[in-house]
This record gives sequence, C-alpha cells and structure tokens, in this order.
Amino acid sequence: MKNKFLWIPFLLLFFGSCSQKPVEQQGVLAVDSEVETTGNHIQLSSVEEARDFYTWTSDRIPMVSAHRGGPYPGFPENAIETFANVVKYTPTIIELDVAMTKDGVLVLMHDDKLDRTTTGRGLVSNVTYADIQTLLLKDEDGNITDFKVPTLEEALIWSKGKALLTVDIKQSVPYEKIIEVVRKTESEAHAALITYSFASAKKLHYMAPELMLSVTIRNMEEIERFEESGIPWTRVIAFTGVAERPQEFNKALHEKGVFTILGVLGNLDGRAIARGDQLYASLVQKGADILATDRPIEAAAAIKTLAPSTSSKSKYFKK
Repeated sequence: MKNKFLWIPFLLLFFGSCSQKPVEQQGVLAVDSEVETTGNHIQLSSVEEARDFYTWTSDRIPMVSAHRGGPYPGFPENAIETFANVVKYTPTIIELDVAMTKDGVLVLMHDDKLDRTTTGRGLVSNVTYADIQTLLLKDEDGNITDFKVPTLEEALIWSKGKALLTVDIKQSVPYEKIIEVVRKTESEAHAALITYSFASAKKLHYMAPELMLSVTIRNMEEIERFEESGIPWTRVIAFTGVAERPQEFNKALHEKGVFTILGVLGNLDGRAIARGDQLYASLVQKGADILATDRPIEAAAAIKTLAPSTSSKSKYFKK
C-alpha cells in the first residue's frame, strides 16, 4: 500500500497549511455571519454524494475527525469558531456533542454540567436557552473566551460546504429532535449520527434511513452481528474503537465498502506526542481511514502525504 500513496502538488488543495501552528484566538464572530476560512472545504450536496464519499475505495483520501471540534488554546471545545480554526489547516470531519436545555433547545455541550466549559454552573437540563446565551465558553486551560455556546442548528448551517459532521447525541436528547433539526436545515448530506449500540443504530435507521450512521464495530464478531441488523453497509461508517486494529480486520470492513474511524484520542495521541507524529501515518497505512483525534492539525500534517495521486473523492474537496 505504501507505494500507492505518493505526495503530489494537488495535495496542497486539501492540506494547504497543515504544518502551521494553530492561530491565536480571534475576536468573537456572530454565528449568522460568515466565519472566515481559507479553503480545505468538503462539499456534499446530496445523500447520494454522502454515500459515495463514505464508500471505501482504494483511492480514498485519509482524513481526520476533530474530537469535540478540535479545541486548541484560545479555542474551546464545541464552538463554531473552533471548527473554523481547524478547517483553516485541513479538511475535517467535526465531531460535536449535543445536549438539551430545560426549554428543549439543542445546544453543543459535552458535559451534563456547565461548570467545566462555560462561565455558568449547574446542569444544562436545568437552565433555559436564554440562560445559556448569557454564558461564555472556556478553553481547555480554563481561560474565558469571547465565544458563546452554539445551537445544533447554528452548527449545521455553518458547516454546509465547509466540513462534515458526526453528531454525538447525549442520552437525555430525543432522537426525534436531532432528526427534526437535521431535516429542517437540509443537512442530511453532511451530518452523520453517532450510535453506541446496534439497537440504537437500528432505531435511528428506522427513523431516518437517509442518514449516515457512525456505528461501533471493533472485531469480526461485531461485523457478523451488524449484518444481522438489517442496516445496509452503505449507511455506515465503522468506528473501530480507541486501540489499533489488525490490518486484516480493517481489510474486512473495506471489502464491505466501509470507511473506518480509529479513535486515536487519548492513548494513541499520547504515544504520538511522546514518540513522534509518524505514528498517525502508520495507522493509516494499516487501514485506518479517518483518525478521530484531539490533535487534528498535527495528525493531518502527518498523513497528508498518504493521499493517492488521483482520487474519485477529490471532487468533494473545494477551496
């Protein structure tokens, strides 16, 4: 496989300035205005294009998925400004988390409580959206930024023509409300829903058969169990867990036409920091197609030379 992945000039279209360091925090930007990005966009205009994009072929372009949107100093998790910062450096899939306020508004928030990531306190489910709007987000170091907590609807609208999304749905959020917002914003092409069990995947597929699903499939037994679910492989991106998988297992998923997402966040990201970012490239060479990482800019820089010289997928990447 190594011999098939050669660096050529067109990769600059996809990974332009990956080698740069993250920029410092910019001033607050209103969500309804255009957040400035400088290329590296992914554009899918229909569910048919989404299925084609996520259908594995030997000319697939390896990518990163920015865990919680890719926070860096000055850029808090689950913030639109943070998403825009990562897109400046690399095409990306944005993984985001959705919680629900007391009055039923879907907002981007990983924790049940507001304390760690905002200037507020208490449970998200105990406050109204009006309360949320008074808060500011904090970055990973606890520094207060100028950025507000976005709604899922705002994130979906922003991402069109810029990035793909995978939506992590908190247990307190009804699937119906997520699907309603995705359909309302006509985001079916670029928003995949994350599931943690085959039962959840079956329920979501029944409710919204047009949507792509991220489904946890970590071994050959789970491949067999998934096939009994009745969900077509054409609707699936396989999350293979947070430990390196055998190349033969990745190949088995590829033979089904399925993209793999390997979670390098945590232990594998730590190994890359300690031993060098070439680890990311080795994981791609062994069959990981998408690296879900807390270091999307660094990981993207490490894998940028592994894209094929020509690819049927390249039509979806735009400046």
